[in-house]
Amino acid sequence: MEMKWFLSKIQDDFRGGKINLEKTQRLLEKLDIRCSYIHVKRIFKTSDYPVVLSLENHCSPAQQEIMADNLQTTFGESLLSDMLADFPDTLPSPEALKFKVLVKNKKIGTLKETHERKGSDKRGDNQDKETGVKKLSGVTLFKKKKTRKLKIALALSDLVIYTKAEKFKSFQHSRLYQQFNENNSIGETQARKLSKLRAHEFIFHTRKFITRIYPKATRADSSNFNPQEFWNIGCQMVALNFQTPGLPMDLQNGKFLDNGGSGYVLKPHFLRESESYFNPSDIKESMPVTLTIRLISGIQLPLTHSSSNKGDTLVIIEVFGVPNDQMKQQTRVIKKNAFSPRWNETFTFIIHVPELALIRFVVESQGLIAGNEFLGQYTLPLLCMNKGYRRVPLFSRMGESLEPASLFVYVWYVR
Repeated sequence: MEMKWFLSKIQDDFRGGKINLEKTQRLLEKLDIRCSYIHVKRIFKTSDYPVVLSLENHCSPAQQEIMADNLQTTFGESLLSDMLADFPDTLPSPEALKFKVLVKNKKIGTLKETHERKGSDKRGDNQDKETGVKKLSGVTLFKKKKTRKLKIALALSDLVIYTKAEKFKSFQHSRLYQQFNENNSIGETQARKLSKLRAHEFIFHTRKFITRIYPKATRADSSNFNPQEFWNIGCQMVALNFQTPGLPMDLQNGKFLDNGGSGYVLKPHFLRESESYFNPSDIKESMPVTLTIRLISGIQLPLTHSSSNKGDTLVIIEVFGVPNDQMKQQTRVIKKNAFSPRWNETFTFIIHVPELALIRFVVESQGLIAGNEFLGQYTLPLLCMNKGYRRVPLFSRMGESLEPASLFVYVWYVR
């Protein structure tokens, strides 16, 4: 309760513009906060592939040195603190980084300089890192530039190997100057604009550099954007608020079913090859897939808020992918039967880029006044769907299994 109040009070003071540093310090001293160490084996319980820790670093150099010590103590040999011998000038594959923890943060100097400092004492050795350039308003002829610098502790900087955070300036600047181990973070608004106006350059950029898309600042309610539009141009990291359920998180969970939930999925060849001229908004050449889904019946569908199995049920089948593939079709409503509704309806979809397509089954209960009520959903990549008679499990809005609720379908597709 004390921690909850502390956070709430600090937020109130920020809104009022009256942070009292002395009062905040006294509150911090009162709170007895102990960080429990993370067991490395638990990190890799689901997947052997590398984990990237993206640090939101606003700490002083002294605090950064403590962070570096804690990271090394906690993760030990699993923490990647030097470049791999086989990858001095190229990004390693996830396979080469199995059971490794990577730190994503600002970095000073090159990987070669980091390697040469291996084993030396770096305490108290800090350097300035320019984090932004801001033009001051005034007369045009006398514009001044003000640079904001952040002191980087060398001990923390040297833990950053293949995931160095570097500000994105332009695609041209990246082609000329960006190093292979430098990663960019681009806001969703700017990324959306670039994806529409300069899609080919964007895809070329993501072939060479790890690119992360983050939510715009106005999403104070922790809402999420649709990640599909950024997967379409090859972005490796799409930052979502996992605490907020809904369509974006359903797509996120479904996307990574393609590799057993390992956290890594190989991009399609047209997003990896340098000679590809793929543009998700302008598909000129494709080998479309004709997908046929016969939705036969439902099995013990979830109850509505009225706790009755006599709901008026329907199913929506949605396709997410490149813009031309986005579509949805809906069954008729089965009246007063959520226990074993039977539709026996067939739906056909023409999908031009099946490698990027996700299929989402959504079960709803029809409401005439308050609107339809969500009952369950399941999302998976098109090319992960097995042909023939299949059972589609259902998950709640929070991502929890609704077993034994499911749909019974027949799937067939040809290319």
